[in-house]
Amino acid sequence: MTTTLPAARTVEVLTPDGWLPVCPVDLLEPGRGVAALLPGGVQAALFRDRADRLHAIGNVDPFTGAGVLCHGLLGSAGGRPYVASPLLKQRFDLADGRCLDDDAVAVAVYRVRAV
Repeated sequence: MTTTLPAARTVEVLTPDGWLPVCPVDLLEPGRGVAALLPGGVQAALFRDRADRLHAIGNVDPFTGAGVLCHGLLGSAGGRPYVASPLLKQRFDLADGRCLDDDAVAVAVYRVRAV
């Protein structure tokens, strides 16, 4: 899920138990991702795009099983932001998690906010 970044200090991800503080906003450099470990051992990849919007998706590349999507390259297709896996280069839409290169594949999307 995507959110516009207000003047804030902490990035939070919504989990089944509520909002989880993940990291200071300043640690998210525009155009680069970070990995976060959520409850239950779930991995999320958090991104801050160049328009200062936050995105959070699953970090595990479904094609390889590796937790690497946080290291992918950000881009856009048709005005929609995506991350390209650093391994096999499949692109995942940051708004809905679907793979732009294989309609049968998607990653989880998490609500994210800055407070």
